[in-house]
Order: sequence, then structure tokens, then C-alpha cells
Amino acid sequence: MNIANFGVEEWLNQKEDAAIYDLAGSSIASFTLEEIITIDGKTTPEAFFAKLLPKKMNYGWIEGSPEFKQEVSKLYQNMPVENILQTNGATGANLLALYAIIEPDDHVISMYPSYQQLYDIPKSLGADVSFWEMREDKHWELDLSELEALIQPNTKIICLNNANNPTGTILNHDALRKISQLAEQVGAYVLVDEVYQPLDPKFQIPSIVDIYDKGIATNSLSKTYSLPGVRVGWIASNHELADLFRKYRDYTMICAGVLDDALAVHTLKNKEAVLKRNQELVLTNLQILKNWVQQESRVSLVFPKAVSTSFIKLDIPLEIELFCTQLLEDTGVLLVPGNRFDVPKHARLGYCTPTKTLIAGLEQLSSYLKKFDD
Repeated sequence: MNIANFGVEEWLNQKEDAAIYDLAGSSIASFTLEEIITIDGKTTPEAFFAKLLPKKMNYGWIEGSPEFKQEVSKLYQNMPVENILQTNGATGANLLALYAIIEPDDHVISMYPSYQQLYDIPKSLGADVSFWEMREDKHWELDLSELEALIQPNTKIICLNNANNPTGTILNHDALRKISQLAEQVGAYVLVDEVYQPLDPKFQIPSIVDIYDKGIATNSLSKTYSLPGVRVGWIASNHELADLFRKYRDYTMICAGVLDDALAVHTLKNKEAVLKRNQELVLTNLQILKNWVQQESRVSLVFPKAVSTSFIKLDIPLEIELFCTQLLEDTGVLLVPGNRFDVPKHARLGYCTPTKTLIAGLEQLSSYLKKFDD
């Protein structure tokens, strides 16, 4: 098995510790442990941990506690709790699904650019991967006729990231329904990494499992719920797939852990308060970002629909990774260079950092761009 280096994660692993103004992430500003425990306005850290102190630090609930599964099931229209499996983040869920389903010489279609797992894991397993490409000149929108042309009789799975990382593009109900219809013609699965949820009520994305029986939904607490430090995700599917995933899950993961499960349950039980906090932050920061882009002659952006990732285009006479490296060294501002998504001249700008960090980081970036005007 041979697999490409994971471009984005490799960059962040190497650079993140040097950042003063971290504008590279795609999570919404992370909660502190105290903040998430007290999010309901009633629970104190002392009370929360008092319930946990008598618990044995054994494996706990292997597939996730009954409370966890029940809370996750509420995120879907009709998802039985037995079809939900807890995973190590959405990365663990994506790996599980691809590992369990793909065999050598299968045909896989992946939206592109996207999260690298969704195409390089299939390649490493011997699949033939076709890219369903998004184009900036089409506002990063996907053309369904192009997907239809890519589908083959042996297409095993279509891999999507909705909303998309890095562009922030969303696939609405009508698009997902049409994708499912095309997949159904050849019996293909549709895997959707759903970690990015638009927080503007005008833009609602249904889950693929609410539309298509052979849909697979992966998700986690890392992005929309602002808890990447709680390494809990999940995979939801039909019953047949859930049983298949159970078998392969035994080889990839035993459990998430007693403490992580408890924090995950508490977070999901209080998701309305979490999403209210995050909606305010996202909408505030998105307006700041829009105002900044409008004032920068060297920056353009297809604005995301209140999704926590954006993909700016920079009109500069430097290769983008060199620019991002020098920017970090000279100012402490961290972006993800677009070549890590195979898209030159762009950079992922995570605008859902704390608002003060965003403002200060954009000021530094503006000053740095001015040197190209001389």
C-alpha cells in the first residue's frame, strides 16, 4: 500500500505551533473545557466531573454509549440508533467507510478539490479515481452533467464533502437528490463528509442518509461543534452497511474513551446553545471578511454561505506556498497554501477563529500584501 502525503495536515503539523494569528483552521473557534461544560448555564465543572470520578477507566461503550447514539440519531430524520457507530473523529469515520467498501479496480468519483482522504485513500486501496471538478470561474459550483459523464458501470462510491473544504460550497437538497439518482443507476454508494454545517438559516443542507438508502454520513464534533479536542465522530448508514462497518471497525478502533463520550453527550444535548454561539461568531466574522476582501485589490473570494472555511485567491508574484511560508515567518499569520489542495494561487483562510484574532490577522495580512504594490 502506498499513499500520498496528506498535504493540509502535513502543513499544519509543521507550521501551526509558529502561528501568532492562526487563520488556517476550518473549525469554529474552539471551546475551552470549562466553556463547553457550562454551556447550558446550569452544569458546573465540579458537578460534571463528580459524576465521572467513580467511573472505571475501562473501554466503556465500544460503539458509543446509548446516550451518545440517541443524541446523534436526533440529527437525522429516521436513523435507528443501531446504525450509528462512534468513531475517532470524522477522519476515522471516512477511513472506516472507505476501508470497508473499496476493493482494487473499483471506480471511485470524488469532488475536487476536497478533503484529501476522500480520493487518496481510495487510490491507496487500488481504486481508479475520477475527479468531479469544481471551478472558480463557476463559483466553485458542481455540474451534474459532468458527474453523469464520469459514472461507470463499476462505480462503487461517490465521495463528497458537504459543505466543501476548502471552498465552502454547499450541495442543496435538489443536488443531493439528483446525485443519489445517478448513483442508484449503477448501485453506487454516496459518502458525504458532513462536518461543515452552514450556520445561516437561509442555507439548509439535508443529510445524505435522509435522501438515499445507500448514503453514508460521516460527522464529528470538531468543526460545527467547536470541539476538535474531543476526538469523537460518527458514521450513520443503513443496517447492512452498519454491520459491515462493525467488522472493519474492530481493526481500526476499539472505543473513543469514557471521558470523550461523556463530553460528546453533553455537547450534543446542548447543541442549540452551541450552535447559537457559533452562528453569532460565524456571521460576525463573515461580515468582517467580506469587508476586508472588498478593500483588498489583490484578494478575491467566492464567499462561503456561513460555512467555516473560505478559499481566497491572491494576485501576487510569488508561488503560493513560498508566500505562505514567508508570511508566517514575517508576521505570524498562518494560512494553508492552496497547492496543498492542488489549487495554486489560492489559500484557505479560516475566518471562524476568535474575532479579535481574525481582525488582527487580517490587518497583518493587508500590510504584508502592500509590499507587492511597490
